[in-house]
Amino acid sequence: MRKKVNENKDNLKKVAATASIVVSTLLCIIKTFASVYTGSLAVLSSLIDSLSDVFASSISYIAVKFSTKPANCSHRYGYGRAESLSALVQAAFVAGSGLFVLYDGITRLFNPTPLHQTTFGIMVMVVSLGITIVLISFQKYVAKVTNSVAISADSAHYVVDILTNSSIILSLVIIEIFNINWFDILTAALISIYLIYNAYKIAADAIGALTDKELNDEIRNKIIGIIKQCEGVKGFHDLRSRDLGGVYLFEIHLEFDGNLNLFQTHELTENVENKIKAEFDNAQIIIHQDPFGIKESRLDDVLDGNCKL
Repeated sequence: MRKKVNENKDNLKKVAATASIVVSTLLCIIKTFASVYTGSLAVLSSLIDSLSDVFASSISYIAVKFSTKPANCSHRYGYGRAESLSALVQAAFVAGSGLFVLYDGITRLFNPTPLHQTTFGIMVMVVSLGITIVLISFQKYVAKVTNSVAISADSAHYVVDILTNSSIILSLVIIEIFNINWFDILTAALISIYLIYNAYKIAADAIGALTDKELNDEIRNKIIGIIKQCEGVKGFHDLRSRDLGGVYLFEIHLEFDGNLNLFQTHELTENVENKIKAEFDNAQIIIHQDPFGIKESRLDDVLDGNCKL
């Protein structure tokens, strides 16, 4: 049953990654026409962003396909970290796109280019906005169900697209009504700055996963709550967690009555594992059993008490 659930999640990630490539390619085509017809730098910046989305979504697809490979003798934790690597590549490409648009905007300050056919540009951007909203809704659902870093990073690009498309529509409307062409350059500059900032956030999350950053406090507190409610557990220490690419790994030292035999402590440990897996579907759990009250060197103590939770 659990294997079937995991297969369904893997298939869902592949569908989301494929849909992203198809949508980004479609948006590139229609924005190319809009950019040529209008001469708008803001529309061009959106086209560049969509081109980066095609590249990023392709990387996501490859990463998702690779990360869903089952664990084997050489990769006993599986290939989930491939998603974090793809997110890092995406971040670099998004940042590069933002810098390109920013450079083009600065160039146009000194060499202004007149805009035309702004009505056509507005129509194209409205259509792009609608398509993007539908895709994001699907990606958010998939990311929530599968905990996919790659799909989440890919979705972040399109969230930016909503902001960029909306701002470009506003820019074109203002230019159409008031004939303020410099507003186009301002919009493109703001979009490029936001792209660079978004790239930073994606990279920070990816690097956090690749360097084994602890999972957030909400997840850790859930684990702590589960442990405290389990029968026979007298204490715990040295809780560690990491993201293996949509799969959480938890390492815990549980403390039991030292008079219990191995079979009894094993049964109590199994109970803890089952309750954690009920909350985090395909989590990997490593538990070390200690007699309650024993004095030993602990990671919590080595870290100056910062991991007392």
